[in-house]
Amino acid sequence: MIHCGKKHICAFVTCILISASILMYSWKDPQLQNNITRKIFQATSALPASQLCRGKPAQNVITALEDNRTFIISPYFDDRESKVTRVIGIVHHEDVKQLYCWFCCQPDGKIYVARAKIDVHSDRFGFPYGAADIVCLEPENCNPTHVSIHQSPHANIDQLPSFKIKNRKSETFSVDFTVCISAMFGNYNNVLQFIQSVEMYKILGVQKVVIYKNNCSQLMEKVLKFYMEEGTVEIIPWPINSHLKVSTKWHFSMDAKDIGYYGQITALNDCIYRNMQRSKFVVLNDADEIILPLKHLDWKAMMSSLQEQNPGAGIFLFENHIFPKTVSTPVFNISSWNRVPGVNILQHVHREPDRKEVFNPKKMIIDPRQVVQTSVHSVLRAYGNSVNVPADVALVYHCRVPLQEELPRESLIRDTALWRYNSSLITNVNKVLHQTVL
Repeated sequence: MIHCGKKHICAFVTCILISASILMYSWKDPQLQNNITRKIFQATSALPASQLCRGKPAQNVITALEDNRTFIISPYFDDRESKVTRVIGIVHHEDVKQLYCWFCCQPDGKIYVARAKIDVHSDRFGFPYGAADIVCLEPENCNPTHVSIHQSPHANIDQLPSFKIKNRKSETFSVDFTVCISAMFGNYNNVLQFIQSVEMYKILGVQKVVIYKNNCSQLMEKVLKFYMEEGTVEIIPWPINSHLKVSTKWHFSMDAKDIGYYGQITALNDCIYRNMQRSKFVVLNDADEIILPLKHLDWKAMMSSLQEQNPGAGIFLFENHIFPKTVSTPVFNISSWNRVPGVNILQHVHREPDRKEVFNPKKMIIDPRQVVQTSVHSVLRAYGNSVNVPADVALVYHCRVPLQEELPRESLIRDTALWRYNSSLITNVNKVLHQTVL
């Protein structure tokens, strides 16, 4: 009896070892060489696949991990090189050394753990926190629907926040152009210029405007509600100052806080991946900026021409030109607009001359499927080529405080290209104002 029992024990141990060997998975991606995976849990219930994944579903756009040095925005499936989950996040560039992806596989709900590659974006501008890609190679035959991020491969899965992996299913484009605006903060109340910008975007061919909103005025909230109900605007709540000390400056030397410009770079990267499968092009600019075509009437015609001339290009950069709001032309003085807070862009058609010795930041229209990482004025990593669009083809109309305030009016360049759209713009703005503000 004792001898027979030992045989059974040996056979049992052998089966366990064989099963464990089958379940172990070796990464082949050279960038993720030291990654590990383990089988943690296998669901046996007859629940639908969507209910098999354990963990606490993340409720917010920004989720702090327990280390309080890592903040998760959202994970996205990315198979452009190999099958990975790319998690857009914010990390402390020195304190966060290792993270793990806890994958929930379908259809059986198995949990696998994989070590992540933490790729902090190079454009951190001296701030201790920066945008980061937390990248994990997915196990074979897994097709995970959800992932949790943790500092250790050992944890209680039920206590970890669980994030749904977006872009898992490919879609057909629902829109041609999406504008990403990040971030709206400082009790934003430039209502008139915002409405004019959105209406210009629509005239130029935009179907969706995504805004990462920290805060704005009550009047602005009313306008945003109108555009949301119309289907034009999508609001992404962006309470980053609840987690970090935020700067309104672009460089740490100007304002020594945790992260620059309300985490703008992280928001832009998230917006690219969020719209990767639903928008043919993504436009990265601010609410006081309009990429103004000069040789075409709209963006569709302009981009068709630019792509034809530049096959293989996926990033198109447009020169920024300042139209100082301190220099006005007394036209289109619509009395009802005077009751609305904000700038009337139709009255600002003088731009500052370009300074050859000063860096001129650019804004972009991109093919999101060709971009891996972006900064504000350039793309950091991409598959496609970048094209600097000549200023006679299009430019960024940027109506703001002057950068060359010492220049007299006669030294500015009169540029009335915006007036080509004045009739449609006035009509459309009036419709919005009468349904919201007036």
